[in-house]
Amino acid sequence: MKPLLNVAAGESTTAEAGEQELTGEVLAIRGGRPLTGRVEVKGAKNLVTKAMVAALLGETASTLRDVPDISDVQVVRSLLEVHGVRVVDGDEEGTIHLDPSGAVAAHFEEIDAHAGASRIPILFCGPLLHLLGEALIPDLGGCRIGDRPINFHMDALRAFGAVVDKSYEGIRITAPSGLHGANIELPYPSVGATEQVLLTAVRAKGVTELRNAAIEPEIMDLIAVLQKMGAIISYEPNRVIFIEGVDSLRGYDHRAIFDRNEAASWACAALATDGDIFVGGARQQEMLTFLNVFRKAGGWFDVREDGIQFRRGGALKPVVVETDVHPGFMTDWQQPLIVALTQAEGESTVHETVYENRLGFTEALNLMGADIVVHRDGIDAPGRRVPRRALEQAAVINGPTPLHGADVVVPDLRGGYSYVIAALAAEGESVVRNVGIIRRGYEKFFAKLDQLGADFDVIG
Repeated sequence: MKPLLNVAAGESTTAEAGEQELTGEVLAIRGGRPLTGRVEVKGAKNLVTKAMVAALLGETASTLRDVPDISDVQVVRSLLEVHGVRVVDGDEEGTIHLDPSGAVAAHFEEIDAHAGASRIPILFCGPLLHLLGEALIPDLGGCRIGDRPINFHMDALRAFGAVVDKSYEGIRITAPSGLHGANIELPYPSVGATEQVLLTAVRAKGVTELRNAAIEPEIMDLIAVLQKMGAIISYEPNRVIFIEGVDSLRGYDHRAIFDRNEAASWACAALATDGDIFVGGARQQEMLTFLNVFRKAGGWFDVREDGIQFRRGGALKPVVVETDVHPGFMTDWQQPLIVALTQAEGESTVHETVYENRLGFTEALNLMGADIVVHRDGIDAPGRRVPRRALEQAAVINGPTPLHGADVVVPDLRGGYSYVIAALAAEGESVVRNVGIIRRGYEKFFAKLDQLGADFDVIG
């Protein structure tokens, strides 16, 4: 790998200006060689950014460990600093200290300027209402993979007693009478809405009962963070969480759960390129569902004390996958898996039931030689386990089809990673544009590709 134009391998970026603007970074990739070697994964993006917000609730400073150097973390760090939180790096790599003692209100313009493409500002609501009595939310960004309505969040905040006012600048939320416990049932086990309830309920007066909650490992790790701070939270069967509000919380010292999305991504890269990748820091328990599908698709893995090794176990086989909330197959896993399934012998089907636009990335794969048909209204099929949703789609992948180089533009985080892996599996040279988005969730991405023997140049 030869970095050009002063873009160094592994160098991290600050927050992207927005998913609709090109980042200016381009990769020229020469494919056809397997990825082999070892990569390390740090803390999960989907936990670390929320634990950073939770630090606002503490009366003393917090310490968070295994924080990845990704742009989403930089966005949250900037937002915290705008609100007067002092964030400093610790002596240990990946450690940050967060001191909320100087927290202050921020203006819409400041929040909007630092939020960039992130949707994280909405999770500041509960902590800021407890701390300052007011929260401001500008227009929200994020990957363009489907509708992410904020009504779940706003309805939950209203149930706690918050007053939500919309203006041309965004949303202003206040709590003139304080926040109180509530009985809340989510229409869908949304991860973001569950986080919103947790971050709000821990300091609300009284008891909150949350039904149909998300129970992802990152949610459980956030609960662990809040319990360290002094919260009283219990989880009961059938997605029910009880939170007893407390008067005050202290800071925490926590090592984040590993990023299972990144671990699964590298596993799929090993399948797609016929490589052999050891993912240091990956754990079996949080990846059980993925590992079952990986094995069915012809993958081989070896669980060790310090990580998991992934490679092919022979010819790749077709599979049927239905994405779902945990403990189902994560929607974030299906995009890199589809790249590998283009090399499976037969017809695979991926039912996407979480986001309605997440299969749009397959158009570029077809340009590279894949045979993928997207059914915009989904497919009725016998043996379906996940209830059909009005927004679902399905992709039918016929393989194996040799992939060849192409010129493609990254659409979103996981789709972008998938394009890079497809280019590495393809014969010839590909140009992948807008790759800065990938650094929202993959630490030292270029350096890791280099470690695994990828042949590429950074040309912008």
